[in-house]
Amino acid sequence: MRSTDQQSTDQASTDVLVVGAGIIGLACAHYLTEQNYTVTVIDQGHVAQACSYGNCGYICPSHIMPLAVPGMISKGMKSMMTPRSPFRIKPQLRLALYTWLFQLAKRCHQKHVAHAGRHLNQLLDLSRHSYDELMAAYSMECGWQTKGLMYAFKSAKAMQGFKQANDYLGETYGAAARFLNSSELQAFEPVLVDDLAGAFIYEQDAHLNPSQFANSWAQLLKKRGVCFIENCQLQTINKQVGSIQSLVTTQGELKADQYVIATGAWSSKLAKQLDVKLPVEPGKGYSVTLPNAQSKLQVPVLFPEKSVGLTPFEGALRVGSMMEFVGFNERIPQHRIDLLVDSAEAYLKEPLATTDAEPWYGWRPMTYDSLPIIDRLPRLENAVVATGHNMLGLTLAPATGKLVAGLISETTTEFDLSAFAVDRF
Repeated sequence: MRSTDQQSTDQASTDVLVVGAGIIGLACAHYLTEQNYTVTVIDQGHVAQACSYGNCGYICPSHIMPLAVPGMISKGMKSMMTPRSPFRIKPQLRLALYTWLFQLAKRCHQKHVAHAGRHLNQLLDLSRHSYDELMAAYSMECGWQTKGLMYAFKSAKAMQGFKQANDYLGETYGAAARFLNSSELQAFEPVLVDDLAGAFIYEQDAHLNPSQFANSWAQLLKKRGVCFIENCQLQTINKQVGSIQSLVTTQGELKADQYVIATGAWSSKLAKQLDVKLPVEPGKGYSVTLPNAQSKLQVPVLFPEKSVGLTPFEGALRVGSMMEFVGFNERIPQHRIDLLVDSAEAYLKEPLATTDAEPWYGWRPMTYDSLPIIDRLPRLENAVVATGHNMLGLTLAPATGKLVAGLISETTTEFDLSAFAVDRF
């Protein structure tokens, strides 16, 4: 077993090679090492960067509802004419995007909401339980808090609309939130403005600092002997007789007995080489971390009317959200960051301190049915894919890692994985 973080990779061999060192790749490596596999993880960039770095840090088993709900497509179409909309689809000369949107539109009905929610709920419950296990077993320096996640509203009409969705979650999954009226909300979160109509708090939810968590997890895995190879871009997948023989990378050729593809929003770029369809679109999100904003928020809070959320970390406050379908656009337009801050300030008594603000963007791996892809590749017997976690990569990471380890070891998985199969597309 190799003990160094990075070394010569030419013709190197390992039991399992994980492609992608984001939070999903780390989770896969963790549960594979628990089954005594020797694991190497490669990444085209750095460990725990990309979408695993600057997200809002929610661990939210309450996020059962899929993106494909009635009315979503009309909202997206309107956004094409509104550049400052928090949900935006940029017109593009790219057939894959419009095919993806067409498939999303076909699923914007209650029957699909019930189907996706039923299967997603299983993953969410497994992951939430697994987080408790991880935090109890290991010393993770990540600001882990189990105080819940709040949704706050100015408009009574918007609040009533959310109540219908909350009632559905309670009746169907037993996941209803606790309601706070205006006066109760003021007593609970006095930093919020006085004229809010009320809020719902999902007390089973949690939050953490995602970059601290991922880095702490990576350090734990290094101590277990996991080899991380950074700045290692996959170039070619060598295949023969229905299996992967090796990966040709910018740092040499890598061989393994088994392969895990956990490449997030970039997964569709590998679909042809993997002989499958991977309709994963990059959904661009933004955040801005404010190190001088000394928030006294008790819990993270989302403001659905503005599509923005606030997460309190030790010594900082993070404002984040938005969803843009703009391809792999790397720009951070200042007006998007300003929109985040302005939207959040509308709910706060005091303005936010934006000195030394750290803007960020990341690409969420979006599937049109809102379900991840966790499956053995049908034409490559020694490869598993774990991608398409939409906006729930951090939340679903432990469950995904456990399921991938079960697929690799051919042991019994926690539940039926047919809803996450790659051949559903």
